[in-house]
Amino acid sequence: MPISDGKVTAAIHEFILLGFQCSCDVEILLFILFSIIHILTLLGNGTIICAVWWDPQLQTSMHTLLAKFSFLEICYINSSVPNMLFNFFSKAKTISYSGCILQFYIFFSLCATELFFLALMAFDRYVTISCPLHYPIIMTKRICGTLVLTCWVGGFLWLVTPTTLVSEIPFCGSNIIDHYLCDLGALLAISCVPVTKTSLTCSTFSAVIVLITLFYILLSCTLVLRAVVQAQKSSGGKKSFSTCASHLAVVSLFYGSVVMMYVSPGAANQPGLQKFVSMFYSIVTPLLNPLICNLRNKEMKVALRKAMCKV
Repeated sequence: MPISDGKVTAAIHEFILLGFQCSCDVEILLFILFSIIHILTLLGNGTIICAVWWDPQLQTSMHTLLAKFSFLEICYINSSVPNMLFNFFSKAKTISYSGCILQFYIFFSLCATELFFLALMAFDRYVTISCPLHYPIIMTKRICGTLVLTCWVGGFLWLVTPTTLVSEIPFCGSNIIDHYLCDLGALLAISCVPVTKTSLTCSTFSAVIVLITLFYILLSCTLVLRAVVQAQKSSGGKKSFSTCASHLAVVSLFYGSVVMMYVSPGAANQPGLQKFVSMFYSIVTPLLNPLICNLRNKEMKVALRKAMCKV
């Protein structure tokens, strides 16, 4: 039994996810909208995976990396959206304590994995453009697979400490979470006592992974730009840099929302901003990222047409 202000209080065994507090008609519209986005995300990313799997010309490390990125996005959106869609028509809108902590761990571990993955893709772009002749030697399937596995393991290990601290937060009053998922800021808001150490540690973990991966991505793109300039703006150089530009667009979408949510001060104290920003990087970016990554890839577009014809 937790103790708050000298009084023994009952422990909380489940939470209520308020979600989007609006009228029934608006909730139906939101349900339809998010369902369409969810289905399109699954279909889009799934088609990319099938295209790489079926087309022998795409059996390269670069395209395999794009397919694995699409698989990550499918896992990422499925970690929060299905439960949110279910709660639109659920009267209770409850989630167990252990289920909430598990959702927190899986969702943010996948978020951290995506940060590592974007850094890996930046490395792949750098090797492709700066060392094209050595690319098949450097980015073999074995090395590519090892790097992808490192991203997954690193992402899930990175969240062990924050999740442990969140699981130790004392909840003994309100069990109402003003969010559609078990987000850090929303959980800290209903804590019995101030948990400054937990908040500071989680913010530090978020800032470190964001800043390190972002710095590496920007450094890689800077080196790519220098290589393109040295190539005297040849047609190949322009094509290569356009590929890097699409990667930067993906980075801007994802990092912009993550930084606003977990690095910038004051964001965690605004429930409306929490929901909007979380919705952007957890629902919108999984739909747009693979499309942007493959927008200028002619081989991928041809393979996608073949895959869609087979389906």
